[in-house]
Amino acid sequence: MKIMMFAHDGSLNRGCEAIVRSSTSLIKEKINGAQVYLASGKPETDEMISKLDGIYDGSASGIKKYSYEWLFSAVKVKLFNDETYALGKIHNNIVKHIHNMDVCLSIGGDNYCYGEQPGWYEINRRVKAQGKKLVLWGCSIGPEDMSDRKLQDLKQFDLILARESLTYLMLKSKGLKNVKLCADSAFTMEKEELELPEGWQVGNTVGLNFSPLVWKRNKESQTAVKDLINHILSTTDMTIALTPHVMEDGNNDYEILHNYYEQFKTNSRVLLLPNHLNAIQYKGFISRMRFFVGARTHATIAAYSNFVPTMVLGYSVKSKGISKDIFGEEKLVLSIDEISNSSKLKSKFDEMVREEKEIRRKLQKSIPNIKKMSYKAVEYLDKLIQ
Repeated sequence: MKIMMFAHDGSLNRGCEAIVRSSTSLIKEKINGAQVYLASGKPETDEMISKLDGIYDGSASGIKKYSYEWLFSAVKVKLFNDETYALGKIHNNIVKHIHNMDVCLSIGGDNYCYGEQPGWYEINRRVKAQGKKLVLWGCSIGPEDMSDRKLQDLKQFDLILARESLTYLMLKSKGLKNVKLCADSAFTMEKEELELPEGWQVGNTVGLNFSPLVWKRNKESQTAVKDLINHILSTTDMTIALTPHVMEDGNNDYEILHNYYEQFKTNSRVLLLPNHLNAIQYKGFISRMRFFVGARTHATIAAYSNFVPTMVLGYSVKSKGISKDIFGEEKLVLSIDEISNSSKLKSKFDEMVREEKEIRRKLQKSIPNIKKMSYKAVEYLDKLIQ
């Protein structure tokens, strides 16, 4: 059974790496003889994922101006409003591998949260035209993200695996019959524990992750997070470990966290973790934290899955749904509007500290069930391909 993952833009986003790593492990553990391949927008960043059977360059290609392909594409678009030929050429690095596969997994968990995706729609259409199984793997989609065109695309899938209940219920409400509920595969990902840096307090270090993605959506949040750092330093004896999780150009956590580090580096209780660790190594550090405050979903999953009380900054449907499935409510999840409110950030942090034992107990009770839901995804996939 040959399975190709696509809609992945490389592992500089350690959350995307976490999905590939954990999904590959789950599939190989539960489906005998499965071979897993990855079509990646940045294949050189994925070479550390050793369990893959192959990595393809899945990056988009331009169409050379005035070439036959360019002229033919232009005629199709202008006269017939038909972009399928052009999109097929642009995404040929993925399309050319479809015929060798049995199943194609679209693994970009939140790709459908960012407007229309005509390129993915065309790849999906070609997967089905070649008679292959098509699966949307561990997705999150909000009601505000839906459109008629997107709904028509989702109907093509043989199986849609929603990674939290809010997405599952929304998709079911749209009349989709091909939807199953699971949990994000990254809950099951292993960890690697490196040596702790100087200044780390065992059992008394709080991790802080912040992202340019969130900051750009709420510019005042950068000041509020600085106020939160000051609050932690002045009201607790904890060390703060600034923790990057995405290192992409133009979307680099390390850059924004380095700015905070420069402002606080004279305080020995503020550390900055390096920007070259892989997903399992970041999980190894996060697992040994007392608390975690994070904007990146898979950084918070690394914390939740190790029973670390966690506060989420600038929620999306995935953050809301994951928290609801763990706690039965949206626990310590702040909206994009709330994170510029310094008082709100500080009061929510204080709430997390006050309720530390109870939150940890809830995590210890819920996470084993969440991990079982991660395995459900592979059970549904296995049933589809049998």
